Amino acid sequence: QVQLVESGGGLVQPGGSLRLSCKVSGSSFSLNVMGWYRQAPGKQRELVAIGTTGFNTYYAGSVKGRFTISRDNAKNTVYLQLNSLKPEDTAVYYCNDPQSNSWGRGTQVTVSS
Repeated sequence: QVQLVESGGGLVQPGGSLRLSCKVSGSSFSLNVMGWYRQAPGKQRELVAIGTTGFNTYYAGSVKGRFTISRDNAKNTVYLQLNSLKPEDTAVYYCNDPQSNSWGRGTQVTVSS
């Protein structure tokens, strides 16, 4: 059974930074594509970033140049670095393993002055 546990969310001022972490267990993490999604209140869940095992990445247009996805295969962990945060980045951020269609419970990011 694949389990994903996110952490690192919080309250930050506009222009600030956060680093989200997603610890993965129960899967062949080093072989897996991993993704980050987010869901703002009243909106649908949307893709934020994807990272492949070959270090290829994809970013949604709204976060490109500000967010960075990375991974540490030795720690079975995928990260999402959030820089230059804007109020519209406020959402619950979820980690996803598409191979098993597994999701974490999410971590809240709030950008507000």
